Amino acid sequence: MSSLELDITTPGRPEVQEVSPGIYAYLQPDGTWWINNTGFLVGPQGVVSIDTCSTQRRTLAYLDAIGAITPAPVRAVVNTHHHGDHTFGNCLFPRAAIIGHETTRAEAIAFGPPRDMPFWDGPDWGDLTLDPPFITFTDEIAVHAGDLRAQVRHVGMPAHTTNDSIVWIPERSVLFCGDLIFNGGTPFLLMGSVTGAIEILEKVVRPLDAQTVVPGHGPVFHDTAPIDATLDYLRFVLDTATHCRAAGLTPLEAAQQTDLGRFAAWPDAERIAGNLHRAYADLGDGERGTRIDTATALADMVTYNGGAPLTCLA
Repeated sequence: MSSLELDITTPGRPEVQEVSPGIYAYLQPDGTWWINNTGFLVGPQGVVSIDTCSTQRRTLAYLDAIGAITPAPVRAVVNTHHHGDHTFGNCLFPRAAIIGHETTRAEAIAFGPPRDMPFWDGPDWGDLTLDPPFITFTDEIAVHAGDLRAQVRHVGMPAHTTNDSIVWIPERSVLFCGDLIFNGGTPFLLMGSVTGAIEILEKVVRPLDAQTVVPGHGPVFHDTAPIDATLDYLRFVLDTATHCRAAGLTPLEAAQQTDLGRFAAWPDAERIAGNLHRAYADLGDGERGTRIDTATALADMVTYNGGAPLTCLA
């Protein structure tokens, strides 16, 4: 099946941006549930893709976008973390080495292949099979596109997930930060750590002083405003959790009585309920990133959403 037969215009047409010579961001509006950004580096030996997409039609459209830039084959795929919007399309790159952190592989296998889930009102995954990273690293690995060297670094602690990696190209000051940033959208920390995400943004991402940042969701940016906004939200969640946990409220009760203020306008605002589940865990006695009951947290997000499944346009 060719993506040319498929409509990828809702909620918006994907866009390829050359953010530096030979470095491309592939942006998928509107960056809400299961609609992520990817990117790719083009070199004489072939293409290095940074992440894939959630559905068959979206991944095929991404492959067509790469093909419109270069006839070179995709030789490697780097997964920034295990979530399905960044990994489910791996199986459509059969000649590529799939690279990821060791925990990215483990978590992708634990989650399993795409399937219907009761928390979202879709999407149609298409014909996709589980294809986790089979080249793994613990701290850092380098990938090359000709003379261009990209450093793939595990961030060192739970943040968005337990297995986030960034792709940093110092020669061009370009950073692919995965889902450490949802530019213009609500962050999602259910499988990571609120306190860890704050620390990573402050101590790992900000000090790079990248001139160009490709987030996992939302527009490319060239200043620190999206980092600052994300930190504001994360501190808001942590402060809310601190007060509400002490008052004996459940995460759902805390979410339902919390005024989101300026964050209410961010898409996927129902993530506050899941993020409070994670913040409560961070404030407990366990380690950052310890497993929590994600099914209950997701169900609380549906309840917060008025009982309706979460909107997914992927």
